[in-house]
Amino acid sequence: LPMAFRGVNARRHIGLQQLSSLALAGRTLLGPMKSCKFIVDESANESTLICSALRLIESLDLTSAAGQLLNETIQAQNKEFKTGMSTLLFLVGAWSNAVVECLQQNVPVSAIVSVMSEGLNSCCERVQCLQISVHDVNKELCSISVKSKTFQIERDTLLNPQISLYFQEEVSAPEEVIPINSCSHQEDDCDVNKRLVSPLADFGSVASLVKPAADKSMSVISGRGVTTADCNRQKLTHSRYFSTLKKSHFSSQQGNFQGYVSGPSADPCECYGLGHLAVALSHGNQTSVKLLQSVVVYQLSQKRAECSGSSRFNVAEVVTCCLPGLPESYSCVSPGFVTLVAPEQAAVVKHIEDKPLRILLMDGDLTEQYRHLGFNRPRNVRTILEHPNLREGRAGDLWLSSMLDILINFDVNLVLVKGSVCENLMERCTANSILVIGSVTRDVLCAFGEATSAQPVTYLTQLNPACVGSGAQVELWKAHDGRVMELGELVPVGIKARGIPLLTAVLTTTVAAKMQLVEDQFWTLMYRLHHALNDEKVFLGGGAVELLCLSHIQMLAEQPLEPANKTAVKGFPSPWLGAPATEHRGVVLQALASGWKRYLSAVMCNAAEALSELEACATVDQHLKKAADCGSSSAYILKEFRRGDLLRGGSGPFGGHGEHFKVYDNVRAKTEAWRRALDLVLLVLQADAEIITGPKRNQLLNSCVSSEFMFL
Repeated sequence: LPMAFRGVNARRHIGLQQLSSLALAGRTLLGPMKSCKFIVDESANESTLICSALRLIESLDLTSAAGQLLNETIQAQNKEFKTGMSTLLFLVGAWSNAVVECLQQNVPVSAIVSVMSEGLNSCCERVQCLQISVHDVNKELCSISVKSKTFQIERDTLLNPQISLYFQEEVSAPEEVIPINSCSHQEDDCDVNKRLVSPLADFGSVASLVKPAADKSMSVISGRGVTTADCNRQKLTHSRYFSTLKKSHFSSQQGNFQGYVSGPSADPCECYGLGHLAVALSHGNQTSVKLLQSVVVYQLSQKRAECSGSSRFNVAEVVTCCLPGLPESYSCVSPGFVTLVAPEQAAVVKHIEDKPLRILLMDGDLTEQYRHLGFNRPRNVRTILEHPNLREGRAGDLWLSSMLDILINFDVNLVLVKGSVCENLMERCTANSILVIGSVTRDVLCAFGEATSAQPVTYLTQLNPACVGSGAQVELWKAHDGRVMELGELVPVGIKARGIPLLTAVLTTTVAAKMQLVEDQFWTLMYRLHHALNDEKVFLGGGAVELLCLSHIQMLAEQPLEPANKTAVKGFPSPWLGAPATEHRGVVLQALASGWKRYLSAVMCNAAEALSELEACATVDQHLKKAADCGSSSAYILKEFRRGDLLRGGSGPFGGHGEHFKVYDNVRAKTEAWRRALDLVLLVLQADAEIITGPKRNQLLNSCVSSEFMFL
């Protein structure tokens, strides 16, 4: 058992001990430099590489009640935010240890619940000063990027004067040249034309996404109230990273859309102001950043080209397709829906390729036994069969024949099914050149419904001419080198329709065990950007928020009690905070603060900013002392964050990239992870206390919980 549990009766507070033990397994998953874990499936003799607390908890044997509660809490966090699960898991373990330490000092359970809850509420209010709007983040990061590139230009010119002469010759005829600009103001809004000289241009896939530089009407809004017009107006005329683009080349590339956007994206400034924000939220995950930037460029460019009036980043219009066995350089973003089919279905695709198809959408399973939710079978009806097996076989053949006749009569070529598909029916459809694809998400069905005017049906017997859509196309998916891929027993195919907003992030890796990890990392970054735009603000990252929480809680713990009013504590407005809580306020607050300190120490150790936990704690204590000497913890933390020296103990990625490397966190996802972690710990504490002392002796705690908290 951990050190905190020594001296505690083994029969007492078992739930807290179980939480701590489970959370200990996810310690290495915290921070920007995560240590991946292998999950071994002994039954299938396979292993999976994971780097997520969600996958870890799903793989553990959670037979205890505390383990089930922990799983439900992490699942709830994942369902709402898709991020913050590692923070939640670690704080559950840290605060479980802290609560046990309080119990060792005979602190009443009611005092632990009240003081810890009020302390966390006070922290959430205090850290609001470290929130920064997405608008300001884009402005600042664009400015830093311009300064960094300008420095690079000056250095290149000094090292090699021929560079300057070369680019001066290239831009000598302005009437024939479209300048490739960096972040600029208003009409130049982080000009997307620069993307044509990026690695994306090699594939000829982005020219159709670009408006000419002469079009001054382009004004892209990224998120609510966020514009890229705040980028500094500076133009780069020469650098080894930039070149110019002839108008003739631009004209020849217009409309040459090859059907995909490659993963290696261009400069973040091209992504309508969201590229830098994506990098800042990625915490070092470069592969997912490139794909996300491609998604942003394509989505917002298409919406502006269609004059839809909407320029919001939409995570619901993105799906993933995993292709194990291909190098990671093949990862890309492909318009439409990419999925894997059997070789027999791939033969059907070759037969109907490049033809306009009639599409049918099924909102359910395509099986004989499927019944929609709420279906009630007739009562008091019994069916008696003399030869059940024979009769069932004939009935099954009759159903298969009738369903196939319906599809043929309505001239349906493509069927997308939300649920599962009867294998026998799929074989018959394949023999009649009808492509049937199952396990399609609702978002994909909605996207094809809007693009083809198809209306989803629950049963084939409901089909009528108005339900069948038209205009869909299917083809074998090709990599950026033009090759058709066949991955063992599966073949990737692409399904498109004119005007469909759907995008598929095709994720590839040569290590099959790494496929789940790559997909999880991509979706985590997608939802970080999504939540940042919805919140319209982000937290300063790199441990800034947690350090301010630690400083604030320690300050509250050191405040003396007012003898005239011991039932009210400064910073704790709760009216039911009585004398037992105030007497132990300092001890409980220090225990709460120890959770933040353990969190910061673990992140620094995982990021190689400290060689040991002792060294990490010493670094944190130094910052706390400097913050106290400064007189304002928030001002000190903000200054160190902008300098890039916050919690920096070495040259690792936690803070060692200098001022151009900024890390930001989601606001609601982080604070909700804190609240869920503490609520779970206090819930388990309450359950343990009731088991030990009985419910009658714990009425005070119950009244406190019912009046102030809503547990899971």
